[in-house]
Amino acid sequence: MAARPPEKPGDVKVVTRNKKARFEYHILDTLEAGLVLTGSEVKSIRDGNVNIHDAFARIEDDEAWVYGMEIAKYPFANILNHEPKRTRKLLLKKPEIRKLKAQLMEKGLTIVPLALLFRRGLAKLEIGVGRGKKLFDKREDMKKRDAVRDIERASSRK
Repeated sequence: MAARPPEKPGDVKVVTRNKKARFEYHILDTLEAGLVLTGSEVKSIRDGNVNIHDAFARIEDDEAWVYGMEIAKYPFANILNHEPKRTRKLLLKKPEIRKLKAQLMEKGLTIVPLALLFRRGLAKLEIGVGRGKKLFDKREDMKKRDAVRDIERASSRK
């Protein structure tokens, strides 16, 4: 098998990011997974009509599935359109699934979608294993962000 050519910066197009995920969860590990999609779903994603903010993933029967990811109906697909909120299969290798399954055995961990992107024309979902943050953790993150912003403002004035 030949090695893949190096990636160019234009090979990756991020469709959407789940900004809320990094605020709500401590992300411990990230992974990129393919998606099983229909043609109308791919066209709708290319138009940017997708929502991953309420989505989550589970492992059932040694297969990974994403729930709650909403891909709007494609207006030109007519009768061949898809169900917007259906569960979609994630394409992962067996060792990756075993690793995720082992991590999820620990209490309080979940699989959260972080971003949906196209890499070399194929739709990929970046997922992360995360632990939910407490309220004081979120406040701490906001304070850090505000401090960095204030420092940048002060340095730009000089």
